[in-house]
Amino acid sequence: MSTESLFKPFQYKNLTLKNRIVMAPMTRAQSDNGVPTQQIADYYARRAASEVGLILSEGTVINRPGSKNIQNIPDFYGTEALNGWKNVIDAVHQNGGKMGPQIWHVGDTRSSADYPLVDMEKASTMTLEDIQDTIAQFAASAKSAKDLGFDVLEIHGAHGYLIDQFFWEVTNTRTDEYGGKTLKERSKFAVDVVKAIRAAVGEDFTIIIRLSQWKQQDYKSRLAVNPNEMEDWLLPLKEAGVDIFHCSQRRFWEPEFEGSDLNFAGWAKKITGQPTITVGSVGLNGDFMAAFAGEGSEKADLKELIRRLDREDFDLVAVGRALLSDYQWAKKIKDGRVEELANFEGSSLGVLY
Repeated sequence: MSTESLFKPFQYKNLTLKNRIVMAPMTRAQSDNGVPTQQIADYYARRAASEVGLILSEGTVINRPGSKNIQNIPDFYGTEALNGWKNVIDAVHQNGGKMGPQIWHVGDTRSSADYPLVDMEKASTMTLEDIQDTIAQFAASAKSAKDLGFDVLEIHGAHGYLIDQFFWEVTNTRTDEYGGKTLKERSKFAVDVVKAIRAAVGEDFTIIIRLSQWKQQDYKSRLAVNPNEMEDWLLPLKEAGVDIFHCSQRRFWEPEFEGSDLNFAGWAKKITGQPTITVGSVGLNGDFMAAFAGEGSEKADLKELIRRLDREDFDLVAVGRALLSDYQWAKKIKDGRVEELANFEGSSLGVLY
């Protein structure tokens, strides 16, 4: 099996990548009180030096109450945290890599009993003033990313967090302009976030948005049940300024709609004409959610992934757990050392190396 297509360069606007491999965002929650440490910089730099084309950071939060649900999730605001991120991006660049922060607000998702008691912000109950300030804080963090020298940024709009809570009718019961009966109406918050970020970073800086049908609250949930609904969801985001759609699935090989084997990233590219990133159990045979219960996954071949990439269903491939447990994963594949690829051990989740 040839893996040549994984190592073709990629060019879009200001973003030039040496290959198609992306390190997926993975929460590490090891930034002391929100400030990334030298250990964090070293962790990303090792992947940059080992043939990862683009690194997307773990989720980093904006300056809003309740924007994180674990205390040591990194901030992307404030002098101390931004200085820490400057150290990270400089280390990645020194090792030949490209990187963007994933900018995030968790919404109403408390997951840690030891986090200081704050009111988690809910899509349905935020005031219009809350909403406008949240949009402004997304834009402020995006501007900081550009000013610090990052190559790209990603908006986290997936997995049942705040932006996704506006998309989802279960969590968005608003009756004003940020609610609505249709997915297109409920997309207004995300559209306004994208517009504000585009205004803050200019036209040439690449904006990625991560989206998902599934939610951490409901794995079987679907926002768009057919291609027409997906058009209503994605096209306004494209028009607002999204450049690349990062399409999260639990298993990348699963078709999105009946009658076609295209996955989410394949449909997003077909609908929008924009580059897309596929993700979901790449290089492994087990669903990533099982890792949170400490379960491992065996390595899997890349034949189906390569078939779809060669067919140009998507442009980039995000790799999560495989890169978490083996920072040389991409280099081993490039060098033809696939026999050295390792299984994923659940214990890797709590370790930075």
